[in-house]
Amino acid sequence: MNTVDKVKELSQPVASELGYDLVDVDYVKEGKNWFLRLYIDKPEGVDLDDCALFSEKIGEKLDAIEPDPIPHQYYLEVSSPGAERPLPTDEDLKNAIGQYIHVKLHGEINGRGSFDGTLKEWHEGYIVMTVKDKTRRKDLEIEKKHIAKARLAIEF
Repeated sequence: MNTVDKVKELSQPVASELGYDLVDVDYVKEGKNWFLRLYIDKPEGVDLDDCALFSEKIGEKLDAIEPDPIPHQYYLEVSSPGAERPLPTDEDLKNAIGQYIHVKLHGEINGRGSFDGTLKEWHEGYIVMTVKDKTRRKDLEIEKKHIAKARLAIEF
């Protein structure tokens, strides 16, 4: 189990207990520093106090685990997922039907590695998006195994 999966497993019960949805977890190196970023949400949205409370609770939990799931120094950040909320699960994708999204692919489809468009349908093995192709709109079927990341997007 990798670091992100371990942190998700530890964080999910804490988030639920406090009334939050654990939206996503990122563990990335930027320059010399490592960052553990947890994104939480709730129906009415989260504020700074929510982020501080969750940060305190999950920090205590992570510090108490032996062996330490992250044995080196890192920065813990807790925030709202924002307007471009990640869509990491099937449930998130289902809930995003009718919304404008960005999909990054493993590899390419029609010479492109990503697509922006309106999520039209969700199915067990694929999604259907309405995307802009030059001057017209068309429906594009993308198998979920080809999706590296999906998130809400802002349409310009």
